[in-house]
Amino acid sequence: MAEKMMEISVAGMSCNHCKMAVENALKTLDGVIMAEVDLSANKVAVKFDEDKVSYDQLKAAIEDAGYEVLD
Repeated sequence: MAEKMMEISVAGMSCNHCKMAVENALKTLDGVIMAEVDLSANKVAVKFDEDKVSYDQLKAAIEDAGYEVLD
């Protein structure tokens, strides 16, 4: 298992509903171990298994939930 920790900047999150939407979208992906949004920093910290899920999949899950990933 290739465990990796990454912070992703996300635009459009402003409330606890946004926080839960992003965290839940990421947690549905196989390989995501932890996802925690910091609303004040507009970031989500994600711990995941690189062998099971890619950055592109993480990004797509956030965008599918209605938020913009800032590369």
